[in-house]
Amino acid sequence: MQPLLVWPDPPPPDLVRVLDMAGLAWTAVADENAARSGVWAGAIVAADEQGAAGFSMARALRRGDIGVAPLLLLIRGTQLADLDGRHDTFDDFCVTPFHPAEVEARIRHLLASEPGLETGPEIVQYESLLLNLETYQASINNRPLDLTYMEYELLKFLSSNPGRVFTRETLLSRVWGYEYYGGARTVDVHIRRLRAKLGEEFAGLIQTVRSVGYKFGESRWSV
Repeated sequence: MQPLLVWPDPPPPDLVRVLDMAGLAWTAVADENAARSGVWAGAIVAADEQGAAGFSMARALRRGDIGVAPLLLLIRGTQLADLDGRHDTFDDFCVTPFHPAEVEARIRHLLASEPGLETGPEIVQYESLLLNLETYQASINNRPLDLTYMEYELLKFLSSNPGRVFTRETLLSRVWGYEYYGGARTVDVHIRRLRAKLGEEFAGLIQTVRSVGYKFGESRWSV
């Protein structure tokens, strides 16, 4: 599945959190020129803070040379009247502040209802790291990673929760299962192997938090 186009850049942290937790691939763009550089599964335009610019971007995305569909528009309740005369620029809208489950449901509905568009496999993405949850394939910077089952499960859990710190005991219970009786050294060994397979350039994605445990990357929606 192609990524979703998201405007503006950077996008609202609450929207980033929804997209990441849903495992949806996305790329933020700053303007219509940047939009021309990709092929998109759809678009989300957050016009709630920049109304005029947001409506202008939505219209630009509908032009023939870009032609992005489907398009979800995020607006404030006070902007509802501004939708008059603009219904050809979006397929659905959601009022902010929104409930995360509602936004995700609207996105998935639009993707599923678009003719000829497949929603594709569930993906976990963090920067250049991609994990396909259906095929158990992983790659970083377009380089395939040869992971064991438990290495994959550990990387999937960590990358699905960027910025969160987990103790070794929590990782043992959440990744290996409560019935697993291995010690904390099991986690350390797998972390070491993961770092080696990620390579020197990306090994730092998995950080050691002294006297606590490990964390992966940084939260994309923290202020």
